[in-house]
Amino acid sequence: MDFEVRPLTPERFDDFADVINPNRRATHCWCLSHRLPARSIEELGGGDRGAAMHCLTQRDPAPGVIGYAGDVPVGWCSISPRTDIPRLESSKLIRPVDDVAVWSIICTVVRGGHRRRGHAIRLIEGAVAYAASRGAPAVEAHPVDPPGRMDITMAFVGTRHMFEAAGFEVIGETDAVASRLPRLVMRKTL
Repeated sequence: MDFEVRPLTPERFDDFADVINPNRRATHCWCLSHRLPARSIEELGGGDRGAAMHCLTQRDPAPGVIGYAGDVPVGWCSISPRTDIPRLESSKLIRPVDDVAVWSIICTVVRGGHRRRGHAIRLIEGAVAYAASRGAPAVEAHPVDPPGRMDITMAFVGTRHMFEAAGFEVIGETDAVASRLPRLVMRKTL
């Protein structure tokens, strides 16, 4: 089956929602927590998190990419310049390793019923290609390295294996943890 990765645009918003919030619950994740403080969500979407994210789809660069298996949206990868992700930019636990103007992957999701087919790796590769097409010098991610099978409640973080398979290398470790596991700093130079 063909797999294609496309930037999240206003026209693809429903595909994005089908992946991360299929029931369109207002309080469910809309992938905003690292991008916008509560006051900005209020300003952009009148307090509606989905509407606020829809507003972000109108910006350049797109706030991430959607992966399609055939015509079915099956994955989401949040990727942007690190400077466009305020909580990451100001984090005391995930500090920049150097002065490279990296783009950062902060979330990867593969929709239930489509996992364990290699979609996550293709999604990450597509996100990296998108960043490269926009002039990114490198892409970073902060996954974990679990000793066994990863708890799917933290699947948004990603695993070391996923990113290594997409050509990333470990360049350090953060002070942040996810489910008691240290988060790595992995980078792919473009």
